[in-house]
Amino acid sequence: MQNSRSKPCSCPSLKLREVASMYFTMVAAFLVILVVALQGSVPRGTDFPYKVPLDPQGLLELSWNVSYPEQAVHFQLLIRELRFGLLFGMSDRGEFENADLVVLWSDGHNSYFGDAWSDAKGQLHMDSQQDYQLLGARRAPEGLYLLFRRAFSTCDPKDYLIEDGTVHLIYGILEKPVRSLQAINISALHGGLQRVQLLKPNISIPQLPSDMKTMEITAPDVVIPSQETTYWCYMAELPEGFPKHHIIMYEPVVTAGNEALVHHMEVFQCTAEFDTFPHYNGPCDSKMKPDRLNYCRHVLAAWAMGAQAFYYPEEAGLAFGGPGSSRYLRLEIHYHNPLVFKGRRDSSGIRLYYTATLRPYDAGIMELGLVYSPVMAIPPGEDSFILTGYCTDKCTQLALPAAGIRIFASQLHTHLAGRKVVTVLSRDGREQQVVNADTHYSPHFQEIRMLKEVVAVFPGDELITTCTYNTEDRSRATVGGFGILEEMCVNYVHYYPQTQLELCKSAVDPGYLHRYFSLVNRFNDEEICMCPQVSVPQQFYSIPWNTFNRDVLKSLYSFAPISMHCNKSSAVRFPVGTASLPKLPNTISTCKAGKLSLFTFPLGSTENNNCQDTPHAFDLSKSRLRARDASAGQTLQQMGSGLELSPGAGAP
Repeated sequence: MQNSRSKPCSCPSLKLREVASMYFTMVAAFLVILVVALQGSVPRGTDFPYKVPLDPQGLLELSWNVSYPEQAVHFQLLIRELRFGLLFGMSDRGEFENADLVVLWSDGHNSYFGDAWSDAKGQLHMDSQQDYQLLGARRAPEGLYLLFRRAFSTCDPKDYLIEDGTVHLIYGILEKPVRSLQAINISALHGGLQRVQLLKPNISIPQLPSDMKTMEITAPDVVIPSQETTYWCYMAELPEGFPKHHIIMYEPVVTAGNEALVHHMEVFQCTAEFDTFPHYNGPCDSKMKPDRLNYCRHVLAAWAMGAQAFYYPEEAGLAFGGPGSSRYLRLEIHYHNPLVFKGRRDSSGIRLYYTATLRPYDAGIMELGLVYSPVMAIPPGEDSFILTGYCTDKCTQLALPAAGIRIFASQLHTHLAGRKVVTVLSRDGREQQVVNADTHYSPHFQEIRMLKEVVAVFPGDELITTCTYNTEDRSRATVGGFGILEEMCVNYVHYYPQTQLELCKSAVDPGYLHRYFSLVNRFNDEEICMCPQVSVPQQFYSIPWNTFNRDVLKSLYSFAPISMHCNKSSAVRFPVGTASLPKLPNTISTCKAGKLSLFTFPLGSTENNNCQDTPHAFDLSKSRLRARDASAGQTLQQMGSGLELSPGAGAP
């Protein structure tokens, strides 16, 4: 949602009389949608390539397409059991408050369709600017179809700006007639949330080879547990002596009737370190799961609800099979069963398309971001805490070929506290390109996403990944690590040609963190022990999180030198060692009226829409890479004799 107090929009304004006329015309032109078709031709299924169930029972099904020339999304909403109407829309995190909505409602006699918004208390209001355009409605044996259109950007301060990353869709079903829009009680509605990527990239499908074969990695008729959330693990294996092939495409295989329950799926290849892996078919968090399955982490395929088939570029394929490649694969399925259905059987999974005719390049997967280490921590009670990981110029200079690499897809990853993730490419201290960004990131919706444009990375370039976290619901520090209540900041980038570089990440220099603990010990009255013999997590857990300790930690992460991890697949490091923070890129991102800009502000939030020029709203030097907090900087200068850290230490 946008803030009406922001700068005036340069888009055309409407006079009050025009607004009133629009409003009353909309209300007067009620829809007899239950029995007749409205304007527009009957939509064909092929017109809407993307589809997702909105509710667990599959009563509401959303399909859509994206028109980049029109800068608009066309929606088709199938309502299988129409009652007295529904709400559908978008909000920052799936809340019904401060939401941008389209409402279909009935007063018992007539039915109405209109653009609305909700305030901070959840009260509905008719929008004076009707930006959801109804294109048609029709009845069919399977239910009622509503067809409507929405521009990415509307210049309406009450509207959500549709952007490239995750969008939180919300819905609510009206169980009885209402006399007016304002009479709808949002809190009493049966509703829910679905996460999707609405703006899919417009990428042409590569031609597939004639010798292509398929392999299905699917669950063996699993009985879905009668609980809300289950992660199910199943071990599969390739045939003995399976030679090297290239995976060139994959797609989901979802058991009919379970479309609303299968949330996401991944296929992992196990490490070649072990000759065998035990068979397993059961919950991933079960104590019966063999520990060795934790060594199956190399992603071969990943799918999330709403995603389509994934195609590799014509020049590359993902290698599997052959010498040095494990035969063992682990399928992981996330079942989301909020209605706790019992006895539902499932054989979902992923279908791999592969070829023995190898393409010119092997595709590779590289980890960017932060090392899985407790030295990077987030204080409790933070609404927006930023951590940044670096793939430095020294690492890319040593590890990348002279012709560089081409990144074509990306999978962002954090644990439960993650809220935003962005990776930018920097060259000679200047931002060149955003590799991938999700300002409404959710750890519950992770998929490999094709990039709209291939990103070329050359020796000497830097890749900078920044994650934003929210720990308002936590009472102690959250440290980096593998546990679900610990945190990560990772971007798995898919690229070609494959190199020896598998991991390019960083963490704060441990020596400087130790100095921070010493400072906390010295300037706090509490009896706490910041001692070398105590583990880093325990030291973080012991800190009294006052404003001073929070600000100094933020500045430490902004200015202290970093420890670089520039690793080969064998875990051997390229010799880069400790480094100063890279030179901060100068932002090149600006907002141009009438055009969607990815980087100008936290999209869909309470900032103004993109009809104004906001060149510094996403200033990397302020928002993503460095906390230029004057008070914290002064604190570090004043305590420099003890900490040996100042705003200039380790900074450019």
